Amino acid sequence: MVNTWVTVCGMTTVVSGTGVGPLLRGWRERRRLSQLELALRADSSARHISFIETGRSRPSEDMVLRLAEHLDVPVRERNALLLAAGYAPRYAETSLDDPSLGTLRAGIEQLLAGYDPYPALVVDGSYTVVAANRGISLLLDGLPEHLLTPPLNAMRVTLHPEGLAPRIRNLREWRGHLLAQMQRQIALARSEPLRRLYEEVAAYPLPETAGDRDDREEPAPYFALPMRIEHDGQVLSFVSSISTFNTPMDVTVAELAIETFLPADPATVTYLQSL
Repeated sequence: MVNTWVTVCGMTTVVSGTGVGPLLRGWRERRRLSQLELALRADSSARHISFIETGRSRPSEDMVLRLAEHLDVPVRERNALLLAAGYAPRYAETSLDDPSLGTLRAGIEQLLAGYDPYPALVVDGSYTVVAANRGISLLLDGLPEHLLTPPLNAMRVTLHPEGLAPRIRNLREWRGHLLAQMQRQIALARSEPLRRLYEEVAAYPLPETAGDRDDREEPAPYFALPMRIEHDGQVLSFVSSISTFNTPMDVTVAELAIETFLPADPATVTYLQSL
């Protein structure tokens, strides 16, 4: 198999030399759909899907995009499918510093500022932090410089034994949650940088204090798994929520995720508001 690197509109994408058919078959098998199931969803026929996958039929640009939509193919990979089928990429990959995304940046900054004093941040598809509020800075206070030097990576700074890991009271639970989250993303998107990051952080040794040190007299009835983290002798509890943009038309925007940390108990609310 021969791979070709193609750069269009500032985007560099690797395209399989075997054509679009095997790529679509790979995504269909990953989603555990039969050719008939995909055909019914895409208003086509199992015979036509079979012809596309075997290279006997060249799909139209509309068909490539329709199949990608029903296979839940990430926006970046939809460009790869289009290129493999002989069409131009549909989705640009714009730098966040580009003036055309000025309104987006302003909206994100307003959202993060409005969430203070509770922590909130924005990460890209590899968990590089692209924006954060003062609540995040509070949690990162006192960490070694080598972990805070840009580009700051949220997974690395959380799970590194010199990062937040020793401060997290329920580290084994929270670490398991984060690693499972990354595994789901790797299964959804064929991201080599994300896979390498997963292998790195999963191999970090657990700090000696990593035993679940949850010494509360009566565990609170949390509605979701909390992250319980120490700060200046106070144990803070947060549950996180992740938001993404609906129907994104740009690769950069499609891969952004806004994570907000909601106080999970009244003591955390009181403490943060007092600061």
